[in-house]
Amino acid sequence: MTKAATETTQTPGTIGASKGLAWLLVITGAAGLLAAWVITLDKIKLLEDPNFVPGCSLNPIVSCGNIMKSEQASVFGFPNPMLGLVTYAMVIAIGVALLAGARYRRWYWLGLNAGTLFGVGFCTWLMQQSLYEINSLCLWCCLAWVATIVMFWYVTSHNVRHGVIPAPPVLRTFFAEFTWVLPVLHVGIIGMLVLTRWWDFWTS
Repeated sequence: MTKAATETTQTPGTIGASKGLAWLLVITGAAGLLAAWVITLDKIKLLEDPNFVPGCSLNPIVSCGNIMKSEQASVFGFPNPMLGLVTYAMVIAIGVALLAGARYRRWYWLGLNAGTLFGVGFCTWLMQQSLYEINSLCLWCCLAWVATIVMFWYVTSHNVRHGVIPAPPVLRTFFAEFTWVLPVLHVGIIGMLVLTRWWDFWTS
């Protein structure tokens, strides 16, 4: 590698990422994009034919159709998965760029962290609405929830470990060794909520 190339890839004030994080962003972004794409297609079919039954509507509980027909499915005035088509595609692009050796400034990493935090917050609200207001579950939505949660915790871990987010040494050490615990615990709690919410149905 030439000196000029080295200077380009190691611009002062920029921060890169491991291939592991880059691949994680590509994979979780692709999972979220897949979910958003399928839901968008089913939403279009539902608009064309109110009697259309999405393939993931398996029973009274696991019913994507009930979710799509709810007011919560268009919080911003357009179908929620359309937002996912844009944001998850952006995550994939960032992951691919990192695989190619891209390095970003601190504000960019903070922006990515803020975006994933918004995603987790939005997914959490949608989960609450799904479980306790709409009383139905969408499997594609669940895939998007899990992808966003994993994405958020690993981006946060990266930012803490690289000093993008100021944190004491003990927290940096924890994220360096046990980042995986947080998304597992987070998804596990959601799984328990889903299990207990419809316990009688699952066990009948």
